[in-house]
Amino acid sequence: MTADRPPSASRPRTPVHPPRTPIDPPRTPAAPSRTSVTAWRPSVPGITEVLHAHFTDHAYPAHTHDTWDLMILDDGTVDFALDRDRHGATGTGTVVLLPPGVLHDGRTVTATGFRKRVLYLDTSVLPERLTGRAVDQPLLDDALLRRRIHQLHTALGPAGDPFEAESRLAFIRERLHGHLADWRPRTPGREGSRLAAELRELLDARLTTGLSLQEAATTLHAHPTHLIRCFKRAYGLPPHTYLTGRRIERARRLLLDGRRPAAVAAAVGFHDQAHLNRHFTRHMGTTPARFATGATGARQQVRCP
Repeated sequence: MTADRPPSASRPRTPVHPPRTPIDPPRTPAAPSRTSVTAWRPSVPGITEVLHAHFTDHAYPAHTHDTWDLMILDDGTVDFALDRDRHGATGTGTVVLLPPGVLHDGRTVTATGFRKRVLYLDTSVLPERLTGRAVDQPLLDDALLRRRIHQLHTALGPAGDPFEAESRLAFIRERLHGHLADWRPRTPGREGSRLAAELRELLDARLTTGLSLQEAATTLHAHPTHLIRCFKRAYGLPPHTYLTGRRIERARRLLLDGRRPAAVAAAVGFHDQAHLNRHFTRHMGTTPARFATGATGARQQVRCP
């Protein structure tokens, strides 16, 4: 008879744990896209839209426009395709011109993105027949053109003037025609003094109501840029500068007569009092209200015994 074996000591069981899930390192939140876009439609014929934008992480899908896109960069690099060919623009030295009806895209290249200012121009500024040349040459290395575009954007801002903006657009159009159509402006001849004098008389007569550059050119039967060149050659300053100076001169007289700045602004042809303030301060170094206050104080001192 076999003796019963003592029960063997049970082996301790190793606790079973579920597999440990690896812990991911904490994620650094992605930097927010610093995008800003400002757009408006100015009252200048030929410009359908103005766009100022800053993109840090953006890609335009392929698309077309029915306008010409005239772009300058203020910072950064943009990569774009035009009619299946890729191009790149960097810094502030290049002007980008994209024609209507041609497929294109655009995208940021670096983490800092790019800042751009764009004018959308209709075909009254550049005809569609120039599209082929623009497709072949969308990047224009032209410092004068770039400076004129910058000046136009300034004239289209709150402190700008429609006559000045129209004048600057006329010279941009002329410059673009030189690139795309080998067109060159003519130098003012013997008719220059006559045209300048007639334009001056027209500006003086329309000081309050104002007029457009195209209206002046049609009235005097002259090309807009030729008319401006004749005026500047005769009087040493462009017509829009002359017009603003004459308005400031008349505003000073009305303020000295005791008229309120808001009424003076309308009487001399400015859009509103803010428009008068900007130009008056630039010319006189003080606001119309302070100028008028000084005149009032002087009159009171004279009346005191």
